[in-house]
Amino acid sequence: MKYPVNFEMELKKNNLGGLYIAFEGIDGCGKTTQVERVAQHFRDQGREVVTTREPRKEGLLGDIIHKVLLGKEKLPTAAIQYLFTADRVANHHSNVLPALERGAVVLTDRCLWSAVVYGILDRTGGAYDKNDADVILISQGILSMYHQFIVPDYTFYLKVSVEESMRRLRAKDDTKEIYEEESNIEKLYTGYNYLKERFPDEITEIDGSKGVEKVTSEIEKVISRTMSQKT
Repeated sequence: MKYPVNFEMELKKNNLGGLYIAFEGIDGCGKTTQVERVAQHFRDQGREVVTTREPRKEGLLGDIIHKVLLGKEKLPTAAIQYLFTADRVANHHSNVLPALERGAVVLTDRCLWSAVVYGILDRTGGAYDKNDADVILISQGILSMYHQFIVPDYTFYLKVSVEESMRRLRAKDDTKEIYEEESNIEKLYTGYNYLKERFPDEITEIDGSKGVEKVTSEIEKVISRTMSQKT
């Protein structure tokens, strides 16, 4: 039996004192590198900077997540996504929110938006349907009435091609994670483009195939321009 359910809710904005910046994109797009470089940019300005990643790979939940991502532990795909979300809740309460309340700059390698892209991949195998997306948006705490994550002030989608992603991943010495198969990368690429189209005011696309310095420069320009407009 089908029952229609209507659900509309505003995204939860950051009204704390700090600045919340996220970097998203498929594996190998340069998120970790840009977190480090933009962190140094703000430290040079004398700002307190807190860097984090989601999901984490240490701590009670992080240890389990790390084993799952490496294929050492097996879990149903739905359980994996809720595990990610549990870690995200813990990270927000222990790291993100206190830092924002102190007025710090929080930089994160992935955030709540990953729940949509990876959640749909696990739920449907990569077929991006509006109804499936709504289920993820609600269940993963993005539009939920029960719990909402704060949406970053800036989310930068570092866009690189699937081919470039695979080239960079092959050059790494790290053990391959379960989502780093090319077939998954292709679906995640579709997912991030879908997300950018659906939330154009929340996500800023940056060409991640450019040199590291150029990517950093574009990110800093966007932040500087929009912050000056607010003051």
